[in-house]
Amino acid sequence: MAESYDLIVLGSGPGGYVAAIRASQLGLKTAIVERELLGGICLNWGCIPTKALLRSAEIFHFMQHAKEYGLAAEKISADLDAVVKRSRGVASQLNKGVTGLMKKNKIAVHMGTGRLMGKGKLTVTGEGGKTTELTARNIIVATGARARDLPFAPADGKRVWTYRHAMTPAEMPSKLLVIGSGAIGIEFASFYNDMGADVTVVEMLDRIVPVEDKDISAHLEKALKKQGMTIHTGAALEKLEVGDKGVTATIKAKDGKSATTEYSHVIVAIGIVPNTADIGLKELGVAMDERGFLKTDGACRTNVDGIWAIGDITAPPWLAHKASHEGVIAAEAIAGKRPHAMDPRNIPACTYCHPQIASVGLTESKAREAGYDVKVGNFPFIGNGKAIALGEAEGFVKTVFDAKTGELLGAHMIGAEVTEMIQGYTIGKTGELTEAELIETVFPHPTISEAMHESVLAAYGRVLHI
Repeated sequence: MAESYDLIVLGSGPGGYVAAIRASQLGLKTAIVERELLGGICLNWGCIPTKALLRSAEIFHFMQHAKEYGLAAEKISADLDAVVKRSRGVASQLNKGVTGLMKKNKIAVHMGTGRLMGKGKLTVTGEGGKTTELTARNIIVATGARARDLPFAPADGKRVWTYRHAMTPAEMPSKLLVIGSGAIGIEFASFYNDMGADVTVVEMLDRIVPVEDKDISAHLEKALKKQGMTIHTGAALEKLEVGDKGVTATIKAKDGKSATTEYSHVIVAIGIVPNTADIGLKELGVAMDERGFLKTDGACRTNVDGIWAIGDITAPPWLAHKASHEGVIAAEAIAGKRPHAMDPRNIPACTYCHPQIASVGLTESKAREAGYDVKVGNFPFIGNGKAIALGEAEGFVKTVFDAKTGELLGAHMIGAEVTEMIQGYTIGKTGELTEAELIETVFPHPTISEAMHESVLAAYGRVLHI
């Protein structure tokens, strides 16, 4: 006999488990289905463990520059196995935390592979092929996405890696090629560069981190080259030959010339593919876009009654915090509430390379393309006392305002701890604050966040410290 629920959530990533918790809070009898580990890719193989790796690399970087702080550190070395072990421990701790949250909120957990079998019906195939039938009036699909492979050189976990292989490497790369300069590619490039690898990044577009403001891209490229990385933009990977001891890559540069170079390993970070196959979506007629991502409305409904979708299986941006917020929206809509649709312009983005990047809203060029008359403010970290004291004076804050209304259209930051500061601008955008409220806000001294205030002042000709 089938087990009956008010809501079934397929997938337990940051969108799925948050949706389940919010639904339970609202009185819905809820089940969650997960085929691997509670917490999904983000918690176990993505957002969290990569930050643990990057933290170790950051500390190693500071140890190597101890003399700049009046300190001495001798015979410094890095133990990659120990660094990875710490990262896996962090992921395991949080996985246990999600397990506890499911128990606390009385959410039924079904481990196994879920498949939609019709309207309101889902089967879970667990260990040994045991099948459990579940029914619910509403089902949220939160199965996420996976790394996209190179068609001519699929990842093998030995020489050609995806992000998952890069987090648990069997050996330290000596000479690493990173294909793609989005957040994932740049974060791993930064990690392995700090750990001592010779790193090359190839990006087919004309600048790295291409979704960011062009000034951010330019500053990051300069910083990474200063750290010893080789950066190729406007370049194409023509050929990749994989051998037992390394890979040979042929790269066509922007000037049209091709060069062949040998590397020990390759990380492929060229995008994601939604996990839609073999879960019953096509049979139900759930609408997808040309890339295979599910189409949803502002409340995360698909075109099929009772089927909802959130997170990386839907339209971009593909970010964990976007998935979590969508999970809350979907759960509240299912419970009969009227949640506000999410405005993608108010979703912050963070890249945890060195230096860090954080942004929200429109870039300067996108704002101009949209027809806005803009005011732009810039403030460099070299004018910020706390940044100088920290030895982190590299970076700046850029703000973009509508000259007519004072609306904050976008904010873009690069430098130390900017991923922790961007939320200030995100709150400003969500609250529809103008330059007047931001100018009148008192920022604590001494903090790097004062650069945020100065950038707003700079947009209106009132900058104080530069």
